[in-house]
Amino acid sequence: MSDARTILQEAERQLYLAFLDQGFTRWLAALPDQLAAGLDRRRHGDLPAWEKAVAKLPALDEARAVSLDADSVTIDVALGDANRRRCESLLRILMPWRKGPYRLGDIEIDTEWRSDWKWQRIAPHLSPLAGRRILDVGGGNGYHAWRMAGAGAAFVLVIDPSPRFYYQFQAVRHFVGDADGHRTHFLPVGIEDVPSRLEAFDTVFSMGVLYHRPSPLEHLQQLKDTLAPGGELVLETLVVEGDARTVFMPGERYASMPNVYFLPSSAALSHWLTRCGFEAVRCVDETPTTLDEQRATDWMTFHSLADFLDPQDRSRTVEGYPAPRRATLIARKPLR
Repeated sequence: MSDARTILQEAERQLYLAFLDQGFTRWLAALPDQLAAGLDRRRHGDLPAWEKAVAKLPALDEARAVSLDADSVTIDVALGDANRRRCESLLRILMPWRKGPYRLGDIEIDTEWRSDWKWQRIAPHLSPLAGRRILDVGGGNGYHAWRMAGAGAAFVLVIDPSPRFYYQFQAVRHFVGDADGHRTHFLPVGIEDVPSRLEAFDTVFSMGVLYHRPSPLEHLQQLKDTLAPGGELVLETLVVEGDARTVFMPGERYASMPNVYFLPSSAALSHWLTRCGFEAVRCVDETPTTLDEQRATDWMTFHSLADFLDPQDRSRTVEGYPAPRRATLIARKPLR
């Protein structure tokens, strides 16, 4: 059995080494406090249980096949019956699993979101990720970060303030192993904790974040500040249909979510990006969210999209607003 502290301490050690290697000297000074705050046991009553679950994952055979370029992030490794039961029990302590899918050994984690569908829609439009330094803002448990690594990224950093997602990521990283896992890391912070004007990343992803921000233009500027000159922003968010002047602000809840602020049209969002100084702005995808793409599963047994839509009219939310549709826009930060 793995030592409880070893898995997580090694992950932190690798994160420090990665920051040194990337030359993040300003950020490195803040790293101890950020990790301590993000993983403070007072933040969530279940945090100690999540930590123990990851810590108790058994040592795995070094012989494994890692597939980060398939729809399901897949690690083929022999577990045996006893270890399979142990691993599944520990992974279920980390539920709900929202982003995926994953196949760890022969354990299939059928997540709430078919995140591979989103990746299929946007991947053909990205600048090649091979050799790039990438920041995934609000990246959840890291599913898309693993896909970025599978596309050849040199370094991927997920930032997300959720400690549950942090421990889900570390569980997957344990299965991935050091050979493929050393390029992909997770820091439990929000974008406001990234040093100002870092200008360090070749590609920055912000997917499913903007509509949670009461000041969306500030978020766009924060994203811009993390990008190196000439870097690429990949922005995915909830939108509404309309022209360049269309922006919708729901009431206290939208699709039962309490923290949703501005839903622009794709045209309005393009205008926002241009006003924030981005260039070559283009919308590469706009798709209604379906009940096949987001749904309850055995690994996410809580309410999901079907519960948030009007049962008599699936084109409306339970509040009577237009049902969720998401757009992905890609833009470039000018060279100077």
